[in-house]
Order: sequence, then structure tokens, then C-alpha cells
Amino acid sequence: MGIVKISDQMHENLRLASTALSRSINSQAEHWMRVGMLAEMYPDLDHREICQMLVRAELAGGLDVALAARGELDSKPAADAPTARARKQPH
Repeated sequence: MGIVKISDQMHENLRLASTALSRSINSQAEHWMRVGMLAEMYPDLDHREICQMLVRAELAGGLDVALAARGELDSKPAADAPTARARKQPH
């Protein structure tokens, strides 16, 4: 683990976002780094698609940067994956 120096303003932004999203400051920073890294590697994907990719990566054991760099991450939802609507249970 290393130390990353950031500006006071970015630290404040992280503090506010982490509180709003119920994450630690470090978790929020790591989330933004993952999203930003994938946005640079996959510029054709929108935020929703990147978040879906992160969820699929987590289900598969975590985000592997080497696979992402080689373009081997599945960037589209699997055809047999249930949609959010299909997963909802009636009340």
C-alpha cells in the first residue's frame, strides 16, 4: 500500500462524497480511481456501463488491471444475465 498526495480541495471532495455515499474516504478515492482508469481504457463506455463492468469484475473475483489493459474485460452485459427488473421480487 502506498501514499497518494492529493490537494486539500480534492480531499474535501472525497470527504463529502464518501459521507453522502456511505463509504470511507479511501474507498471513495479507490472507486473514483477505478472508474477513471476504466473510462480511459474504454472511452466508448458510459458511466453506467463502467459501473456494470465493475460489478461483473467483482463477481468474478475483482478487477484485474492486466486484463483491462489487454482489453479482455467483458464490457457488455452477458446475454443470459438477468436484468434489474427481472430480479425484483413483488412485495
